[in-house]
Amino acid sequence: MSEIIYFIVTIAILVFVHEFGHFAAAKLSGMRADVFAIGFGYRLFGWNKLTGFSFGNLPKDFDGQGNTDYRLCAIPLGGYVKIAGMVDESMDTNFTESEPQPWEFRSKPVLSKVFVITAGVLMNLLLAFVIFWGLNFYQGKEHIKTTTIGEVEPGSKADSAGFVTGDKILAVNGKNVNAWEDVRSAIFIDNNSKDLKVDILRNGEKTTLDIPKGKVPKDDVETPFILAEQTHVVMGQVMPNSAAEKGGVKSGDILLAIDGNKIYSSSQTIKLISSSKEKEINLTLLRDKDTVSLTATPNKEGKIGVALSLAYLGPVENVSYGFFESMTRSVSDIGRVTGLTFTMLKNVISGNMEFKQAFGGPIKIAQMAARSADSGWVNFLFFLAMLSLSLAIINILPFPVLDGGHLVIILIEGAMRRELSLKVKMYIQTTGFWILMLLMAFVLYNDILSL
Repeated sequence: MSEIIYFIVTIAILVFVHEFGHFAAAKLSGMRADVFAIGFGYRLFGWNKLTGFSFGNLPKDFDGQGNTDYRLCAIPLGGYVKIAGMVDESMDTNFTESEPQPWEFRSKPVLSKVFVITAGVLMNLLLAFVIFWGLNFYQGKEHIKTTTIGEVEPGSKADSAGFVTGDKILAVNGKNVNAWEDVRSAIFIDNNSKDLKVDILRNGEKTTLDIPKGKVPKDDVETPFILAEQTHVVMGQVMPNSAAEKGGVKSGDILLAIDGNKIYSSSQTIKLISSSKEKEINLTLLRDKDTVSLTATPNKEGKIGVALSLAYLGPVENVSYGFFESMTRSVSDIGRVTGLTFTMLKNVISGNMEFKQAFGGPIKIAQMAARSADSGWVNFLFFLAMLSLSLAIINILPFPVLDGGHLVIILIEGAMRRELSLKVKMYIQTTGFWILMLLMAFVLYNDILSL
């Protein structure tokens, strides 16, 4: 349920911002906006000056007389603004039976059309910029001041790649690293889907690890590839009357071992606990510098009722930014993410990255929205900014039905000094629409497979 709620909140914010851009630009350009919709398909309810608040679809012959119908529709996977005199995804062509009117899209100059079509993308960019600026200004950046690897779990991907506990990473593919954020960025962003040459200091001697891209996970979210020194599994919220509470576990305890098995990660912890359903387990914890031994009995679902998190407990440097510096940092953040997005697109096209690893549909968005919200409002806002920026980038691609596709048609018509025929426009829109539907179905299919 939380995933559904956060998905609706996320999509509603992004769609409203995007469509408001089109709507406001149309109004400023003297165009009529007949419909402002959140969602697609059946009109659940809405409001306009002529009918007031009403449920269900309006009559097919309804003429708003220039008054916008603000509506919420049944399919919460986007939204649209229906601008008078424009061939769009609604496939409405009734307006072509009459002469162009001053308030219609088709009667406006090229610059006005370009302004209206790109306004949605610009608003998504603005939202990302404002969020990044706010986070930089109010939160700053937290730098983990180490590049030394902590415990490497035997048999893990890090172990397979050749890392050992205590390795100090000096550079990745020739680029020096000075903090743990540099390490993660170098591996999972700058050199994503590439073979790695990692320069390390091991036992006082410099050496280089050659790691094929197949041995490096595509991301570092679910199961971290490598962990910084002094990173531990920490007990979070302890549920009332749970096995953990009855056993004496307290929030903030550091988990060292389960039944004598040294703990390296949250995933390993969950695996060990869930494999001992209704069987007593021994927990070795570190509490206020004292080692504590406790017992707990997982329930029939293999849970003891405690939240787990990975926490870095070593030195941290907090860097704050001023008002204007936060703005420039925001621009650089947008540039970095945009570059990463196009790199991922290139890797998908070239076959270096699987499609499902680069793109996610509604299920994946819902999962990530809930996960980011559960970890705090800062992470949720960051996720929202990333998604808004991704929406802007995808929408401006020169593909039929998307804003970028409309923009290409407008520019072609501007160069020709005449409109393309209605038949050509409808063919482009229809073909693009069905290709997009097939693509969305494929993305949703991949989402379901990943559950």
